[in-house]
Amino acid sequence: MAQDVSPLKSTPLTAAHRALGAAMGPFAGYDMPIHYADGVLKEALWTRQSCGLFDVSHMGTALVMVGKASGDDQADHRAVSAMIEPLICGDIAALKPGKLRYSLLLNDGGGIDDDLIVGRVPNSPGVLYVVVNAGNKDADFARIGEAVAAKGGQIQPFQDWALLALQGPKAVQVLSGIVPGVEHLGFMETGRFTTDEGILIISRCGYTGEDGFEILAWPTLAKPLWDRLLANDLVKPIGLGARDALRLEAGLPLHGHDIDGDISPVEADLAFALSPRRRKAGDFPGAAVILNQLDQGPPRIRVGLRVDGAPAREGAVILGPDGSNIGVVSSGAYSPTLRRPIAMGLVPPHFAEPETQLGVIVRERVQTALVTTLPFVPHTYVRKPIA
Repeated sequence: MAQDVSPLKSTPLTAAHRALGAAMGPFAGYDMPIHYADGVLKEALWTRQSCGLFDVSHMGTALVMVGKASGDDQADHRAVSAMIEPLICGDIAALKPGKLRYSLLLNDGGGIDDDLIVGRVPNSPGVLYVVVNAGNKDADFARIGEAVAAKGGQIQPFQDWALLALQGPKAVQVLSGIVPGVEHLGFMETGRFTTDEGILIISRCGYTGEDGFEILAWPTLAKPLWDRLLANDLVKPIGLGARDALRLEAGLPLHGHDIDGDISPVEADLAFALSPRRRKAGDFPGAAVILNQLDQGPPRIRVGLRVDGAPAREGAVILGPDGSNIGVVSSGAYSPTLRRPIAMGLVPPHFAEPETQLGVIVRERVQTALVTTLPFVPHTYVRKPIA
């Protein structure tokens, strides 16, 4: 089999990472910072206690738009929502301006081809803001583009733009000093903000379980914004190694590992992403399979595991109480926050009860793995009170 020897892509901040001495490595076709001088453990702990700055420009960001606005804001929003809803399981028509929704791009077998964020940018009727995973963005955008074009719409990817993630309990303190007004955003809200660096699209979200923001910036604005954020002593640059450890601690699934095209939302413990209206209508891909699993129960379900001994990495066999093979680890690592190995994997539902004692095979040895409630580390998202 021929190897892919395509050159790695760069982000607008690749040179900045190298200047900081980052250990670089390939990820989703990009040359990305894995960690800096402090290393993965210290970077993860710094993010939990202060504020970490991540380059996530490899992610796929785009606008989905109606072909021609009618002038009726609600009609245009309904029209663009109707373009993307047949591909996913979220209620996009009900999104209010400035709101984001986590949803799933599904296939006809009920599997998750990707997870994504869909947002309604204020003062932009007929336009949706979409963020997909790096490794799937070309396929995702091709599929979404074909679907919206069939209904007279279009997709406009943000080619080569920068996406920064500022995460941690002091993120709002740091960013509000540069971008006044971001402190008024609640979790899963987005908006356009004018700064000294230019116009930014800022969303209060992230994939670490911490409060924080994702900041979309024109390529030429990336380095000035990066430098300005790092000038604050509360902020340190953080690599993808710590980001993966943090998202695992937060119990968040990673596509291609914990979720994929053969795993349903019910099996992945993501049934919350099935909006009630869509669930009732059954008008999303794979609805028959997914609704049957909701009614009858899935054949397997994603669980968290507290592992004794060495970390159980992806692919490690999970054993039932009788020693039989019941699944495999989908994500596993040492937890910097909990100071112990943790993992996630899919097991039959009757083994999914918290405190069930299972086993994992690590280096040909059986180690104890105790089923635990997710997340491993509580989320600290800032949610607005319900009016």
